[in-house]
This record gives sequence, C-alpha cells and structure tokens, in this order.
Amino acid sequence: MSFSTRSKAFAYPVLVADIGGTNARFALVDDASAPTRMCGKTATAGHPDISSAIREVVMNGTGPTPRTAIIAVAGPVTGDRIPLTNAAWVIEPLKMIADLGLEEVIVLNDFEAQALALPGYRGEDIEQVGSGAVRKESAKFVLGPGTGLGAAAMIYASNTWIPVPGEGGHVELGPVTAEDMDLWPHIERVGERLGAEQILSGTGLPRLARGVAAHLKAERSFATAAAITAAAEDNDPVAVKTLEVFARALGRVAGDFALTVLARGGVYLTGGVTPRITRFLTDGGFREAFEAKAPHEALMAKIPTFIVRHPDPALEGLASFARTPDAFAVDMQGRQWMNGAA
Repeated sequence: MSFSTRSKAFAYPVLVADIGGTNARFALVDDASAPTRMCGKTATAGHPDISSAIREVVMNGTGPTPRTAIIAVAGPVTGDRIPLTNAAWVIEPLKMIADLGLEEVIVLNDFEAQALALPGYRGEDIEQVGSGAVRKESAKFVLGPGTGLGAAAMIYASNTWIPVPGEGGHVELGPVTAEDMDLWPHIERVGERLGAEQILSGTGLPRLARGVAAHLKAERSFATAAAITAAAEDNDPVAVKTLEVFARALGRVAGDFALTVLARGGVYLTGGVTPRITRFLTDGGFREAFEAKAPHEALMAKIPTFIVRHPDPALEGLASFARTPDAFAVDMQGRQWMNGAA
C-alpha cells in the first residue's frame, strides 16, 4: 500500500456518502471549518445507480453543488467498477464524475471510514463500558457487529493517524469457559470452521441461538437477530443465554484485537447489533471477557471500551477526512479518480 498524507485541501463542498446494502446516507462538508451537514438517506433499491440517488437527495436545488465526493462502501475497492455486496448498484467513479460534474471521487472501505471517526469522538458520541482511560495519540480499534462483523485499526505514527481496514471479523473463535466447551459442539460450522462473524453478527445470531437451544435441549426457532433481541426483552431463556454468550465472545474478540495493536486509545463497538444489546454489554460479562487475557489482565484493565452512540459514524469519519486530510495517512492507490481537467 502507498500511505501518505494529503498536502492539499479537497475542493469544497465535499459530498460524503455511506453506501450500505439497504440505504445510502449523504452529507456535505462546505469548508474546512464547517460542521457536517446531513442531507438525508434513501433506499438503494429505489434508484438505478448512485448518481440518481445523489441527484435526488443532494443535488435537488436547495444548496451548493458538491465538487468532491468521498464514498464508503462495504467491501474491497478493486478497480473502476465497484459492485456492492448486498445491493444492485455498481459504483463507477469515472461515470459519477461525468454524470455529476465532480472534480474528484475517492472510494474507501466502510470500516476505514469508521476508523477515521475515532479520534474525533467527544461527549455523548460514545458511552464507556468498564474501566480504563484513553491514552492520547495511541492506537484505537473499531469492531462492528452488523450484517457481518466489521473491524479496523487506527494507528498513530509519525504524528499521523493511519486507518488500517481488514477482514478481522473472520478470525477464529473457540470455546474458553466450561459452558463454552459444552455449547460449542452444538454450533453449526461454516467451511469446517467457526469464525467470529459466524456468531458475532446479525446473520450469525440465529446460528448461535440454534446452538444454545440444542445445548439447553429447548425447542426454539429464531429466524432473525431482531427476533432474538425481542425475545430477550421478554426474558426468554434461550434468547437471554444467546445474548450473554454473544457479549462474552465479543469481549474476547475485542480483547484479542486490543492486544494485537496495543489499543491504549480504546476499543469502540459500533454496528447495527450493538445498540440493541446494550444491557448485555454493560452487565459485566463483556468487560470480564475482554480483560481475561492472562498474564496481561492489569494491562487490559487500563484499556477502555466504548459503545459508539454517534448516529452516523461512517459519515462523520469521512467528514473528518474531508476537513483535515493532512491529519490522516490514507491509502489512495487505486481508490482516487480525477476529472481530467482538475
């Protein structure tokens, strides 16, 4: 990868966009000192392509026309045509430049955008879980159980923040406690293995619940993660146990990543599942599992963990990059497209 800080400012206004499988969210950054100005969201299924969505939500005659677009997508950026994993759109930056009159388009990974937001969180943006304190200018990590399990590090080196996305959600996840040892044989494997995402995600929760039901010899059938969280609100024993196991396993994985990059700047939980299981993350099981890393328990107790409460973390990360590009070293190779005249 070619990492370098960007010495010149973007051409403002900058459009920032978080493109998911279901919805696309848009905001504008008018200049380097301006707050993020939300434009709105729209269903990806309601438009043939991203240019159509931008015309409706952003270029609707109510404000200035953006000159730059910085876009976050779920998945790798591999060429001039970037298909979305869970939607019909194909992002074509050169076509966007021609269609919308943009000067520059940059496409990043969605968890890279989440990482870009980490240094700027303040106040009610985050809720701390357990002990520990943020050490300034130290590595941070973001972990997000949503449809899948996203992960990214934010490394501080040479006076610069460096976002490092990857496929951390697919690390192995094995049993630790005596209860785990009894439960794990009941959980369905995928490709002869049990990766973290296969449990710690919205798609993985029903798999975990089936294993818990078999372990408890209970008849249950939860088709979705939402059905499990709803049943847990009614204190269904299988749903409650599923989310207790989920929270402990998430704590273990979060602790592994904290040790991997020595995340003295904190580990941050985001993603669609996280806000729906708050009581299971704050009841002690998550944090206990996070810290149980002998012989490094004392170190782990000093590393803080947070639930991200910001409503649009990926957009805010992109906006931070748009305002202060020289504060970040972002890999631009193969992910930046310019108007020939720019």
